[in-house]
Order: sequence, then structure tokens, then C-alpha cells
Amino acid sequence: MVERRLKHSAMIEIREMILADHEQVVTLLTETSGVTLREADGQERTGAYLARNPGLSFVARSGNELVGMVMCGHDGRRGYLQHLLVKPAYRGQGIAQLLVQYCLDALEAIGILKIHLFVLKENERGAAFWRSQGWQQRADVTMYSFNRSGNPNT
Repeated sequence: MVERRLKHSAMIEIREMILADHEQVVTLLTETSGVTLREADGQERTGAYLARNPGLSFVARSGNELVGMVMCGHDGRRGYLQHLLVKPAYRGQGIAQLLVQYCLDALEAIGILKIHLFVLKENERGAAFWRSQGWQQRADVTMYSFNRSGNPNT
């Protein structure tokens, strides 16, 4: 657990995400425009993700309030960032950059140096954020998905 004073003098605590954070994480997901809550965001699957990727996902807190989060995992070769979110009232203070840095440092500590993420095409704000952080959009790959359940909300 690390506390940092960020822009605008907010004291923000960054710590590893634990399953007990799930209820507040779901609240943040549902309150963030452009984010769709899916079955994969349920408590059981989130717990499995955290157990499979220990020490890689983080939350940002201001007092008792969860104000940001990021989920991070890997496949043994490449890292993946998912659900980087910061409450609108806390944006512009460096919280997102700090959460990403925690993930990058944790991945590097286990030998993973190349990290991917997905941004929905209509998420221009998200794309602008990642470009501003030095991330490069790839034009050489196309993503394909296959869903055995037939449920698009899986």
C-alpha cells in the first residue's frame, strides 16, 4: 500500500485489488459511461482472475471511497490491461497514470515487458489517453473473438 499526494492535494492510496473490493468495483463500472458490465465482471470470475494474476490489479482509494481501478493479467508471455477507470471528479490528477505504472512495474518484476490493451473504436477519449502515454496503436493485427456461449454479454 502506498499513499501519494497528487495534483489538487488529494491523498490517494494505491493498493492491490482484492475480492472484497468487488462491490465498489462494480459500482465504478456501472457509473462510468461507455462501460458495459458483463457476466465476466461477476464476483466469481473476478475472483478467479485475481487468483490467476496475483499482485497485478490495483485500486485507488481516497479515504473509504474507491476512485479508480485497473485490472491486469498475463498469459505467460504478454501482459494485458483491462478496465482502467477513474471517477470523473478525480480525473486529471495522475491517478490513471499511477495505476498503469503499478501494473507495468508488477509485470516487469515477473519478466513480462510487452503489454497489450483493447480500446473500443468509439472510445476517443480512451484512445487519446493511451496515445498521450506513449502507447502505439497497432495496424498490423485484427482481433477476432469466438463466444461458445452464444450470449454476447459473456
